[in-house]
Amino acid sequence: MAGSEENYPGVIRPSNLHGGGGLMAGRGKLDAGMGQNRRALSTINGPIQHPCAVYKGNVFSENSAAQMANKQQHQHQQPSTIQATKPPLHSATHMNHYDVEDYKAAADDFAVPMFVQHTEAMLEEIEDEMDKEVEMEDLEEEDIILDIDSPDKKNALAVVEYVDDIYAYYKKIESSSCVPLDYMDQQPDINARMRGILVDWLIEVHYKFELMEETLYLTVNLIDRFLAVQPVMRKKLQLVGVTAMLLACKYEEVSVPVVEDLILISDKAYTRQEVLDMEKLMVNMLQFNMSVPTPYVFMRRFLKAAQCDKKSEHMAFFMIDLCLVEYPMLRFPPSLLAAAAIFTAQSGLSGFQQWDRTCEKYSGYAQDQLLECSKLMISFHHKAATGKLNAVYKKYSTSKYGHVAKYETVNFLPDDEAMVV
Repeated sequence: MAGSEENYPGVIRPSNLHGGGGLMAGRGKLDAGMGQNRRALSTINGPIQHPCAVYKGNVFSENSAAQMANKQQHQHQQPSTIQATKPPLHSATHMNHYDVEDYKAAADDFAVPMFVQHTEAMLEEIEDEMDKEVEMEDLEEEDIILDIDSPDKKNALAVVEYVDDIYAYYKKIESSSCVPLDYMDQQPDINARMRGILVDWLIEVHYKFELMEETLYLTVNLIDRFLAVQPVMRKKLQLVGVTAMLLACKYEEVSVPVVEDLILISDKAYTRQEVLDMEKLMVNMLQFNMSVPTPYVFMRRFLKAAQCDKKSEHMAFFMIDLCLVEYPMLRFPPSLLAAAAIFTAQSGLSGFQQWDRTCEKYSGYAQDQLLECSKLMISFHHKAATGKLNAVYKKYSTSKYGHVAKYETVNFLPDDEAMVV
């Protein structure tokens, strides 16, 4: 028979397998039939290249190539039943010179194997994923709203569960801490200028006594609320300021300055009894209401949302302290003052407007709502060093506050919007 097994020494005979009978015997006939289509190993190991193999560069050294050739020749001389079933090895010489161009030429004559198609599809999918990641990285931070309370979930003092409700309540009742802008018109013997001098002096006293920041804002709030409902003579205005600071210290401080210290700092202009009498009058006129949201309350929350560094934080407090002295700033609610101070500080230091969606969400103010207040803060900053009321400038020119008062704020507003005095 022309296709006999003698002409194909590499064919696996049923006699070489264990259990030649039964099912394996039938398989032997099938192998014998398939033997007609097989080629000799010498033909298989010839120069024919597999179109899917892509080799570039010298994969093997010359010694490795020679060893591979000798090994293949030895396999041709002593074929075994197991070697006959292995796929053919490519010549090392061809492997060294087979590059991408050869692959492209061969691809025109042979169909692209399935695994190559799968590889190309996988690469395209990877590229698509990489493009999506790049697009996500290109998104501006202002388009992402951060959860600023997530790092504090294990901190019981942060009250993450209802901190949003607390600040929603503050925003609701902050109008109760505000006073009419025209309340000074009802005062017969004092004016806005005198109020500014008093607050500027109290800022200096507050700094020398090393009191908490909350104390200063509550002190100014108590003064304005009291003057809005009670006429005061000019010579008693400093007594109002000293008493307001005493009440604020009792509310905020752990260690409260004694009355004698406050009398001494006011150059003994008043007696102890006068201070105590004014204290009774103030708490009665204010109906003992000391729990009001001041700008400081909102500053801590908004600074956290803005993720300010220490320099921006000092600059924000510098801006809002400047507003304490200015009577016209009473028309802005405390939350707006805090938001505008942070916006002005960050934008002024960077040179461009910074107010992302996270700040907008937690403050409740869009950037456009802050521009008017921000323009005024910029004007206060420009005249802080040269004005007569410079306690705030001196305070923030110290190393404790990073000398931020001496920083030249970059104008981040357009020329038609900038307001420089």
